[in-house]
This record gives sequence, structure tokens and C-alpha cells, in this order.
Amino acid sequence: MISTKKIIENIPNALKTVNISGLGKKTQGKVRDIYISKGKRVFITTDRQSAFDKVLGYIPFKGQVLTRLSVFWFEKTRDIVANHLISMPDPNVLIVKECKLIPIEMVVRGYITGVTDTSIWGSYEKGERVIYGIKFPEGLKKNQKLPENVITPTTKADFGLHDERLAEKDILKKKIVDPKIWKQMKKVTLALFERGQKICDKAGIILVDTKYEFGLDDKGKLILIDEMHTPDSSRYWIKKSYKDRLKKGLEPESYDKETLRIWFKDHGYKGEGKIPKMPLKFIAKMSSLYMEIYEKITGKKFTPDLTKNVSKRIKDNLMV
Repeated sequence: MISTKKIIENIPNALKTVNISGLGKKTQGKVRDIYISKGKRVFITTDRQSAFDKVLGYIPFKGQVLTRLSVFWFEKTRDIVANHLISMPDPNVLIVKECKLIPIEMVVRGYITGVTDTSIWGSYEKGERVIYGIKFPEGLKKNQKLPENVITPTTKADFGLHDERLAEKDILKKKIVDPKIWKQMKKVTLALFERGQKICDKAGIILVDTKYEFGLDDKGKLILIDEMHTPDSSRYWIKKSYKDRLKKGLEPESYDKETLRIWFKDHGYKGEGKIPKMPLKFIAKMSSLYMEIYEKITGKKFTPDLTKNVSKRIKDNLMV
């Protein structure tokens, strides 16, 4: 991993967006620029940093971490469910299969925590005990392990809009997905999460919660899409200090985007109003955090590509 000084030097080179002619129709998500053409999608993962459904700034090398981590996890879980990965032609790029999106985010949680409006802790703290159609027991404390892993699905909102909660009865009543596919989605979601928890446990990390997205391929077969077990889509805690910090009422040491959410919350921002500007040292801290989680999970050293003109490098690699 590189030094704080080197990260700060590379902040101006962070990848904000990419415009490439001849790749097909371009769409843009919170973090990715996506090109659609001939049954494939080109996923370009930028360094845009999102939270509270807003882009809050740019974290150098973040896109590279998300890309490489997704590849790692896709390879580790192919036996559970097929995924959309075809190739990785660039540190920030995945070529994936085109499929029909199922508009449900399969959020799965092993612990009761969170600071956002869709978190179960926020509702539990207010006195709710039936959340996402699931009954939770009395006496739970923030950051405590749940009796069992639970699925708390949300809508798949367009960029700039908020995801909304879904209960199983709503999904079936509104016929968002075929009941047989929904049953398979639930089974696969729990299996993927359990696999992730086991691998992370060996690395000294707790996989707290995550989200999966699914689609249907041209034969109507369920397929895992988007990203997988990245610090953007997952919450990671350090296993070694978890129990002691929980006992003392302290927040767990985290290796994920929650560090960023807490920083913005502490600076008076939760998605509305003027966005506070992140200091250079905090940007470097977040960049280091992303690289560290890659190294801990994979057991491999993360060596970022230091190309200054990232956009040109991506264009060159895609035009080979």
C-alpha cells in the first residue's frame, strides 16, 4: 500500500467520469459510468464517493479497489450462483453480461446497526419491533449480533432518489418478481452472505451487512450482478476489538464507508443542505481504508495503478 503523501499527490488524478465514443449508450450511477452495447455492459468504476444518495467527493484509487474486490468475490462464489463477470480489461473496468434487472436490492444483515433512514437500528431505537415485515426481539443493543441473518430488501432507486423499504408481502403482492425467482433470491442471498462471513472471519474481519443485486439472463436464469462485498456495498468491522468496544458502548472499528457517513453526520450533513468539503488528510484516510480492506480480505498486497491520466488509460485498454 502507498503512503499518505502519495495518496494526497494523486487526489487531483482521481477518476471523476469517462466519456468514450463508440462504446454504446452511456448511463451513469452514483459511482459507475456504464456503457451498454451488443449484449454486454462496460462497468467503469470511478472514484466518486457517494453516501446518503449523493456524490460527496472523490477518493483516489477507490474505483480500483472496488473493481478488484468484486472480481475476487465473484470468483469465490461461482459455485453458489452464476454472475455477470466476463473480464477485467483495466483496473477500473469490468466487462459484464447484459441482463434484465430485478429492481430489488437484497440487503442482508447479521447485526443491528446503522445511521441511515433505511437502517434497522434507526427504527428499532424509535420503538419499532416489526421492521421490513420482520419481528425483532426486545432488548437489542446497537451493534449487537442478531439471532440470525435477516434479509431487509429495498427498492432499486434511480441515481439521486432514495431507496425505499420493501417487505416480502409487498414484493409478492406487487409482482415485482416471480415467486419462484424470489424464493431462489432469498436462498442465494443467505448463502452468499454466509460464504462472505466465513472468508472474512478467517481474515479477522466481521462482515456485518451487505447488499446484492440480481438479474435474469437471456434464458431467464438468475444471475448475480453489480458489485460484491465491497466497502461501498458492505459494512466491515475489526473482529479483534469488537466485543470489548461493544461492552464499553463504543462504535466498532470499521473498514468501510460507515467511517465516511459518520464524518459527514458529525459535520451536520445527512443528505440535505450544503455538502461539507472533505479535508485532504481525511480523503487520504478513506483511500487507505479502501486499500487496507482489500489486503486483509484477499491476503494480497494492493498496488494501485498510478497513471495520471486515468481516463486515457481506460480508453486505450478498451480499444485494444
